Amino acid sequence: MTYRGVVVARNGAVATSQPLATAVGLHVLQEGGNFVDCALAISATLAVIEPYNSHLGGDAFIILYDANHRQVHALNASGPAPLAATPERFHEGIPLRGIQSASVPGLVSAWALLHERYATRELSDLLQPAIRYAQQGFPAGYRYTQVFRAHADLLRSFPITWRELVPDGELPYPGKMFTQPQLGWTLSRIASAGPMDFYRGAIAERIVRHCQHHGGLFTEADLAQPPAAWLQPLHVPYRDYSLFAQPPVSQGHILAQMMNILEGYDLRSMGTLSADVIHLQVEAKKLAFADRYAYLGDPRFVNVPMDKLLSKSYAERRRQQIDLHNAASSVTAGALEHDTTYFCVVDRYGNAISFIQSIFHSFGCAEVAEGTGILFNNRMTGFSLHPNSPNFLQPGKRTAHTLNAWLVTRDGELAFVGGTPGGDVQVQSNTQILCNLIDFGMNPQEAVEAPRWQHDAEGLKIEQRVPMAILQALERKGHRVLLLPDWGQSGAVQVIAVHPESKALLAGSDPRCDGHAAGW
Repeated sequence: MTYRGVVVARNGAVATSQPLATAVGLHVLQEGGNFVDCALAISATLAVIEPYNSHLGGDAFIILYDANHRQVHALNASGPAPLAATPERFHEGIPLRGIQSASVPGLVSAWALLHERYATRELSDLLQPAIRYAQQGFPAGYRYTQVFRAHADLLRSFPITWRELVPDGELPYPGKMFTQPQLGWTLSRIASAGPMDFYRGAIAERIVRHCQHHGGLFTEADLAQPPAAWLQPLHVPYRDYSLFAQPPVSQGHILAQMMNILEGYDLRSMGTLSADVIHLQVEAKKLAFADRYAYLGDPRFVNVPMDKLLSKSYAERRRQQIDLHNAASSVTAGALEHDTTYFCVVDRYGNAISFIQSIFHSFGCAEVAEGTGILFNNRMTGFSLHPNSPNFLQPGKRTAHTLNAWLVTRDGELAFVGGTPGGDVQVQSNTQILCNLIDFGMNPQEAVEAPRWQHDAEGLKIEQRVPMAILQALERKGHRVLLLPDWGQSGAVQVIAVHPESKALLAGSDPRCDGHAAGW
């Protein structure tokens, strides 16, 4: 029995973190648009109505399934550090907030590449819902109200940001209308002049001018090379399926490594949400994260041995380090031979897109560039200032990224598409969802509603809906169990599946957020 019903549709399905965005995407599909048309409209709308999660000044990672060619492609739209961002400049550490913590934004460059290759509608038309919400306003929801009130002091410390996001100076309450007039100008400019105006036109000029007056590092040279690029996705087989994940600089390899390790166990026989299954998932997480910190960086600057990390032989060696009865207190890398928005779409032709966009922490660097309405990321804080780290800060380098998205096929046909926000919890949530779908045969809504855990330095944090006997068994294995509220795990998963027999679309959305799935 699920808290929400699973959505069943034949002509297209959408699952996003916000009902208004879902409505925009569904309308595009119903009007004949395809998966990318739908995704572009949703992406722009989310930047307006969830400014604390994503914005035009942020990044994106995308995996898509091209049904016509039965191919999977990855799109990396994470921006590099500005050319002036040297380690010496940050001898006191990279600041958490302020424009100096921003890397070059990549989201709008992703729009350009997606539209060029796959869209069937004019970008100017697809941006209209977002433009209307920015210029004419949208009603604040309960979560919107809570997030703004929790960060009110932060926003007030940046006067331009406060004026743009809280135009009348009154914090939101449910149903209160909000506009972002300068963001409306920027979106209108992109609609009329094209996405490259963000990097080389009037929008870029305003961004650089703001940096010149407020201590930012962006110059015309930093923006002149839009960062989005098509890449080969990571690919590992799991059971009878093929899992596709984001390549570096995304930490999508952690998901692939965890699934590689777990493939060696008969999870189904252990039982859904059993202590043994949770224990194995957590131990696999520990091993994969150890490799992330040892090896992940920008492949243009460091060697990332991905072929070895994702090999079945390496997974077997790592599997041998797991004790079935005892939690590891510490792990090392193997020897080799915060806030975000996620959504997914499947259209009537069987094309699918898994799309995650972010400004990193809530409200990113918290600084809006004057005259643009653009709120920038604080992704620079992801770099290490230790020279021996593969993620050591260098000008023009991309930081290792928590953002990742996934897609699963079976015999070349789309089977599942999904993902979640959640920083380092993303890959942990995604692993649990994939096991729920593949090993335990759950439908998407069952998979996202099942109790979940997350693991960090404090211990194994697990929703208290898990039976006490299982929690006690995990403690006997040596886990430090910490209880979360019933729906307190930090993921916000969206999933769409293709029914193996009817080929109908089954969509599920996480009740842990404002998410909403719809189809027709």
